[in-house]
Amino acid sequence: MERETFNNHTVYSLSDVAMSIHKVIERTYTRPYYIKAEILKLNYYPYSGHCYPELVEREGNTIKTEMRAVIWSANFKDINRRFIQITGEPLKENIRILCLATVQFSPKHGLALHIEDVEPTYTLGEMVRNRQEVIDRLKKEQIFELNRRLPMPLVPKRVAVISVETSKGYSDFIQTLQHNEPGYKFQTELFPSILQGDKAITGITGQLDRIAQRQDEFDVVVIVRGGGGDVGMSCYDDYGLTQKVATFPLPVLTGIGHSTNLTVTDMVAHANFITPTDVAFSLIEDFRRFEEQINDCMARIAQQAQTRIAEVKQALVRTETALQYKLPKVIDNHRNNLSETYKTLVFKSKETTMHQGFLLKSLMQEIGNEMQLHLHRNQQQLERFQETLPKGALAILRKRTLECDNLSEKLHLLSPENVLKRGYSITLKDGKAVTKATDLQSGDRLVTKLYDGEIASTVDTPA
Repeated sequence: MERETFNNHTVYSLSDVAMSIHKVIERTYTRPYYIKAEILKLNYYPYSGHCYPELVEREGNTIKTEMRAVIWSANFKDINRRFIQITGEPLKENIRILCLATVQFSPKHGLALHIEDVEPTYTLGEMVRNRQEVIDRLKKEQIFELNRRLPMPLVPKRVAVISVETSKGYSDFIQTLQHNEPGYKFQTELFPSILQGDKAITGITGQLDRIAQRQDEFDVVVIVRGGGGDVGMSCYDDYGLTQKVATFPLPVLTGIGHSTNLTVTDMVAHANFITPTDVAFSLIEDFRRFEEQINDCMARIAQQAQTRIAEVKQALVRTETALQYKLPKVIDNHRNNLSETYKTLVFKSKETTMHQGFLLKSLMQEIGNEMQLHLHRNQQQLERFQETLPKGALAILRKRTLECDNLSEKLHLLSPENVLKRGYSITLKDGKAVTKATDLQSGDRLVTKLYDGEIASTVDTPA
């Protein structure tokens, strides 16, 4: 078939060009390749089960490369299930992945990567790295411990709660507060928000902003979440959310239902607990401690008052005894001048009575002043103990725990198995690692070790 020409040049149809590209791609890319990229958009369609991710590679904040991809429904179900099991998160947008994919070109649909598998351990390592970057950034900005340094109110009565009204965690928290055995009364107000997944970040930070505008109406903020496992918990490692909690003007208590590692939000909060019920018990315990302090002060005041009264009574008895001893002598010595003695006795009696009255008033005033001073000193000493003892002990414990966790994570990430999992490989010749291409000759047999097996190959043309 003779082709059409134009200005002595052959004219090709669009399908001719497309088929040519298809053949080149088919001959060049003959096997799957490991490719690392970021999922810009997931484009998952529940009805068909297929997924059409948009993959990008960034250079700073600029997109350097962008390419379409395809994950057929059968693969997507297995990939997503395994991804959740290992990372605790579903396959989603704005995460870095390492995928095994073939490069294919369709004359009708264009160029696309057909993803056969996604390595969740690579993304998990990225999540751990991002989490540590958030911790380091908060510490560098010197806000990591700001919320923990806030003084806890003696009576945390007014509680702002960020949760979901229909969740079991919120119900357990409210039931525990309302039916506490001592009968303490709490005032709670719910600020509803989604508590897992990416939408939780904007939901929780938005509610924190609302509470901050009314901070004089509350003593503490509580973030509680029901069960449901650890899926969707990475939102609590987000810098925006953790920065908001760390710098919040009221103490923030968390009970978001995790049972393994602490999230960064837990680390920067004033206090963290595993369950919403534990948060409620903590608030009740603060009430109980304050009640014990009041009862102890009242007992000390009563004891000191009784001691001072007993001392005054003893002084009065001594005065009365002295008077009884002197009066007979005065009468005997002044019998001849009874009238004068009588006047003198009446005068002395009145003078003594007034003196004792003034003394009694002075003693009572002294008792009151000393009781107030003693109470003030005890209150100051109690406040100093409350500020210094828990902070010192908790700071040392957290520092040692964080150091152990950091060492454990570094050892785990640097293990040979994890290095192979991230897509690296080792090429061996005669059982020894190949480090230079110039050491190879045509016909040499090579063995390439991967994480999940080995690949044998023969050198065609050495470098």
